[in-house]
Amino acid sequence: MKESLLGKTLEELQDLCLKIGLPKFTAKQIADWIYLKGVADINSMTNLSLKARELLSEKYEVGLISPIEETSSDDGTSKYLYKYDEDVFVETVMIPDKSRVTLCVSTQAGCKMNCKFCATGKQGFKRNLSAGEIINFVRSLPEFDELSNIVYMGMGEPFDNYDEVIKSINILTSDWGFAMSPRRITVSSSGIIPKMIDFIYETQCNLAISMHNPFHEERMEIMPIEKKYPIEEVCDEIRKHNWYGQRRVTFEYIVWKGINDTYSHAKEISYLLRGIECRVNLIRYHQTPEFDMEGADEETMQRFQEELENFHLPTTIRASRGEDILAACGLLSTKKLSEDK
Repeated sequence: MKESLLGKTLEELQDLCLKIGLPKFTAKQIADWIYLKGVADINSMTNLSLKARELLSEKYEVGLISPIEETSSDDGTSKYLYKYDEDVFVETVMIPDKSRVTLCVSTQAGCKMNCKFCATGKQGFKRNLSAGEIINFVRSLPEFDELSNIVYMGMGEPFDNYDEVIKSINILTSDWGFAMSPRRITVSSSGIIPKMIDFIYETQCNLAISMHNPFHEERMEIMPIEKKYPIEEVCDEIRKHNWYGQRRVTFEYIVWKGINDTYSHAKEISYLLRGIECRVNLIRYHQTPEFDMEGADEETMQRFQEELENFHLPTTIRASRGEDILAACGLLSTKKLSEDK
């Protein structure tokens, strides 16, 4: 098996070049080819000498992998399924919206968090994705040239794969990589506090926290992480940071009928978020046969939004996208795993 170039930092590429006898500056040329130009093979790197390409090809390959399946929604959303190992299926979702094209990337195959409502968690945890496999979602995207925003909200818990996630962000934001603004990148977490703190100080990307219930006992029933990292403590840590300006923090909140949609829930959310410059993003639940939780109806969504705004919390209702193509995290890969059994 040859080692992939995709996912390597400029420093790693420099070390690689020196190791095989190539000039250090060759690393920048390789980075241009794999990140900016998106070549699929080393022989396409035409400003490298034939000898340099031969030396690289002995042990390395670009490592660009195409999706094995694509589904498109009537609303323009596209979901891509990738096979990274024999039984490792992972997903990414492309969401066009007016002038923005957002890519939702995965960070793990499966997940350890075991949230009650999440199809990915029901798969169990298989492994972390490498920075190269995360970057592959971006670089292999057919709509790459139109891409404007990236959200780490796909399969897995990003902060449970912290090092590879940060490495992929460095590649996305560095001038030798994709040169994206960190303000166009959002990382979503269920609230692993130590890694969340590291993220806040080590990057300038936006943060999204999956809240889904403000009450400790109720949240613990649907999100086991609440036992170790209570949402109140997550909010306390976030409150210590200045979120004014262009960098954003958002709290994600799936609304379920009769579970977390009362005035008391809205009031408790306002208490938890006091003093935090943030936005609450209400999410419609994609109903699936595997889960007995029912999403709130439109009237309830609107009423809950008004209650939060009455507590002076900026609140939006996320438009439901791609429901006809199993766009919610883990649904398509779960379906593929079931078919292969």
